[in-house]
Amino acid sequence: EAGSQRRVWGLMVTAGVGGTLVALYAVVTPFVTPALRRVCLPFVPATSTQIQNVLKMLENRSGSLVDIGSGDGRIVIAAAKRGFKAVGYELNPWLVWYSRYRAWRDGVHQNTKFYISDLWKVSFSHYTNVVVFGVPQMMPELEKKLEEELECNARIIACRFPFPCWVPDHTTGEGIDTVWAYDMKHSRGCETKILEITPETEL
Repeated sequence: EAGSQRRVWGLMVTAGVGGTLVALYAVVTPFVTPALRRVCLPFVPATSTQIQNVLKMLENRSGSLVDIGSGDGRIVIAAAKRGFKAVGYELNPWLVWYSRYRAWRDGVHQNTKFYISDLWKVSFSHYTNVVVFGVPQMMPELEKKLEEELECNARIIACRFPFPCWVPDHTTGEGIDTVWAYDMKHSRGCETKILEITPETEL
C-alpha cells in the first residue's frame, strides 16, 4: 500500500508540475515571440534611460504621437503624461491588453489608445510624432513606408537602431540607449518657399 500511495503522489506531483509549466508557457510565450510577422522582433522593454531620451526628443513638440511596436505601452504612457494624445500599435494581444491596464492604472487611459495591428497594414499619415523600436532588418522598408505617408512637419524617433539612409537631425544617448530624431522636412527634402517681395520702384 505504501508503494501504491507513493506512486499516486508521484503522479499528482508530476501532473501538478506539468500543468504549471504549461500554464507558464501559455502566459510567457506571447511576450517573447515575435511581435511583427515580417521580421523577428521579440519584446524587449524600453529602459528608463531610453524613455527619457525619447521624451527629450519630444520637447517643444505637439500633435499626435504613435509608437510602432508599442510593447507594454511604457513609451505611449510616458508621452501621455507629457500631454500627448498617444497611440500604440502592437501585434501581440497580451501586450496590448497589459498596456491598456497600465494606462488605466496610471490615470492616462483617456489620452491613450492601443491597437492590435500589424504595422505594415496601418497608415501613419495623420501622426506628427512617430516612435520606433525596431531591428535592422525592418528599418529600410519602414523608412520607405514613413517617407511615403508622413507630412513634412512629422518627426520620427528611432531607438536602438537608426534608419539606413536618413541623416538624423538630433542624436542623444549612447549604446543601446541611443535615440535618433529625424525631421521629415529635412529627410524628404521639403522646402519652405519664401516669397520675396521687392519694393516697387518709382518711374
